[in-house]
This record gives sequence, C-alpha cells and structure tokens, in this order.
Amino acid sequence: MQKPLSLMEPGEKGKIISISHKMRSYKKFADLGIVKGTSLSMERIAPLGDPIEVKIKGYSLSFRKEEALNITVEIDNDKNT
Repeated sequence: MQKPLSLMEPGEKGKIISISHKMRSYKKFADLGIVKGTSLSMERIAPLGDPIEVKIKGYSLSFRKEEALNITVEIDNDKNT
C-alpha cells in the first residue's frame, strides 16, 4: 500500500518510492541520503500532527507535515522486519 509519509502511523515501516522534485528542501534531503528506495519507520507524531519523527538510516529525523506530504512511501505489511 502506498501513501504519503504524513499519513503513516507510529510503528509503521516502509520504503520511499518517490519524492517530489518541486519541494524546496529536495536537495537537502538528497544530501542526507533520503532518496528513492530508502527504508524508514515512523517513530512519533507531535500532538498537533506537525512535525513528525521518522527513523531513517540509523538516525531520527523530523519532517514538517508540508514536506512529508511530498514523500510517497510503500508500507511494509510485514511488521517483523
């Protein structure tokens, strides 16, 4: 199942399948290694829904909801991986 990063629930895992090139921070994310094919897991969501925190490549990273809407993730249905 595919959905925007902003709609993932805490504990869900997935893989980035696309990132909008129209995002102002696209280059910054690419420099951090946040590219198509990168695995991640949703850690937590702030009480008002912004920002969200994901674990990616062994570190925690926070995204604004606006940024997370531009990142599409394929959700991993196997919770054991």
